[in-house]
Amino acid sequence: MMKEEGKLNGNGAPAAHFVLIHGIGGGAWCWYKMKCLMENCGYKVTCLDLKGAGMDQTDPNAVVSFEDYNQPLLDFLSSLHDHQQVILVGHSAGGLSLSDAIHRYGKKKIRLAIFIAATMLKSGYLTNQDLKHGVPDLSGFGELNEVYDIGFGLGADNPPTTTLIKREFQRKIIYNLSPHEDATLAEMLLRPGPVQALVTAKFPLAEKDEDEVPRIYIKTTQDNVIKAEQQEAMISKWPPQHVYVLESDHSPFFSAPFLLFGLLVKAAVSFGY
Repeated sequence: MMKEEGKLNGNGAPAAHFVLIHGIGGGAWCWYKMKCLMENCGYKVTCLDLKGAGMDQTDPNAVVSFEDYNQPLLDFLSSLHDHQQVILVGHSAGGLSLSDAIHRYGKKKIRLAIFIAATMLKSGYLTNQDLKHGVPDLSGFGELNEVYDIGFGLGADNPPTTTLIKREFQRKIIYNLSPHEDATLAEMLLRPGPVQALVTAKFPLAEKDEDEVPRIYIKTTQDNVIKAEQQEAMISKWPPQHVYVLESDHSPFFSAPFLLFGLLVKAAVSFGY
């Protein structure tokens, strides 16, 4: 986990505190450009590694429940002082982490939730329609075992525990508009993602009002992972307060960092920072 102190804004009030959550296989490292841009402008930024991701030493094949996978975010939010609010930003499957946090903490801890090319499902994967809307369909690139390296940590007779898009497909699928050096960095740092944990992401109705936390969705128009029709379906099913559009691939923190930074600042300002 990387955690930095922020500054006061121009009015002497605490600057917005952004908490950035990566997608499956990624890590805190995904946000290095955004962290530099945002901290240089006085924002407080925390980038987390979820369980079995980034620098976390847990074997992702051993992470088989979503609660376990998302525990680093839950621990972080629990550590905040009463009424200390943050802006949660989730990319790709990181959107599930945001939905989980919204259910658990509501406005007490979360000022705003921003979903970037993300799985935005109010109750997680409760129905087949949720799976259709939220799970990447990469069949256009080949059969499942042709596109993914698949791990069977519980044995070959059990469902897969991890998946990782094969190196030869990563640039074409995830980083199709990103600089070559960033795609190369990702190739070196991506880890198998605990897919078994993700499919257990289900958030039944709780005491928190899931709509009390304002949400913004950032659509990515050249996305080969969460396709435009999937993004639209999730937006229609659980409408956010605002929808922004970004001309980028699935990884705008690499392919369009300045535009993404501008949208994050716009979001913060629109909600009182």
